Amino acid sequence: MSVMWAATSPESGLFHPVERRSEVKDLSDRFDDLRSCGQGYVEVRSPDEEFPVLILAFRGDHAIVHLVSDAERMSLLVGDGTVPSGAEVEVPIMDDLAAFTGDFVLDTDRAWGLVHDFTRTRAAGPLGEWCEL
Repeated sequence: MSVMWAATSPESGLFHPVERRSEVKDLSDRFDDLRSCGQGYVEVRSPDEEFPVLILAFRGDHAIVHLVSDAERMSLLVGDGTVPSGAEVEVPIMDDLAAFTGDFVLDTDRAWGLVHDFTRTRAAGPLGEWCEL
């Protein structure tokens, strides 16, 4: 099964915005490379549709998942309790670090599992509770 994706370059540490079409295994390999680097940013979508786009941003064991439903709507996945609600976590959004409260932080392995589910089903709704921005 193929997907369209763009991600942080493990070599430079910067987001490479040019999308590539590949099998899910190539995306998984990139994620593994980024895990070895300790952080990364990945955008994933179906090769057949411009939307939805699922975004995974992580640093260490903490991740944030965004959903871009269309050109006008973006949502954050509600966190899994990995980090207390009042705490803040920084993750890379493209090339800059951004802070998010624990309300939206997930364990990185769980977040990657959700991205993997999205690549199979192309559906974001079943992944959890979304908070529209």
